[in-house]
Amino acid sequence: MSFLEILAQPATWQLVGVLCLGIFVQAAAGFAGGLVIVPLLLWAGYSIPEAQTSLLVATIPQNLWGVVSFRDSLDSKRLVWPGAARLLFLPLGVLTLQWMESFSMVTLRQIVGVAVLSATLATMQFRPRPREQVASIWSYLVFPLSGFLQGLVGMGGPPMVLWVQAHDWDTRRMRGFLFSMYLISLAPGIAILVWFFGSRVIPPALIATAAIPILLMVTWVGLKVGTALGTQRLRRITMALLLLMGLAGLAAPWLSPT
Repeated sequence: MSFLEILAQPATWQLVGVLCLGIFVQAAAGFAGGLVIVPLLLWAGYSIPEAQTSLLVATIPQNLWGVVSFRDSLDSKRLVWPGAARLLFLPLGVLTLQWMESFSMVTLRQIVGVAVLSATLATMQFRPRPREQVASIWSYLVFPLSGFLQGLVGMGGPPMVLWVQAHDWDTRRMRGFLFSMYLISLAPGIAILVWFFGSRVIPPALIATAAIPILLMVTWVGLKVGTALGTQRLRRITMALLLLMGLAGLAAPWLSPT
């Protein structure tokens, strides 16, 4: 099947629509792109590797823009260990995902639902008192876990967000650090997914690449909407959406057609 034939299929535009929603939420709320995109694409019939690959490609422009915009707030020395730890444990997550592919789609939806619920509840409940330094043990736990979850279900962001929130950093430094972590793992993440799962992840990646102009426009709209609604109001809406999707994943045996 040619690429033009792929673009003409309704499933292609379904994929683009989900990517637009996730990128919009990411731009407006500042987080949760993967938490939105991966479970919705599973319900649309895509596999986790396909959802992950399209997610990674779709976030390339946003993360590049973030690193360039906040480069004056970055400390390169603080990026070495977190970036290396994520990359080291990412293949382990992908290897576990390869084993999980023997599970039924209903079971996978439940697993992703648990991941979404856990990340959402942790984000809602964890309110650390910001401090200049956080105990080193948390770094040794957070970034390997982030890399593993990135490879497993494409949701490596929440542990890092919680770790960043425990620091007394300003917004520019926080966002610059997170954008850098995401950007460092993009190319290796895509390469590892292609290595493990072969050509079947290529079409979603190509569709996401073709949709980048649309996603850039969606990012711009999301930033405007986020500013208009305010951080707290948008955060509540996003959390409600994520809780709903997490519960839907847990209820997959009853919601999925037989």
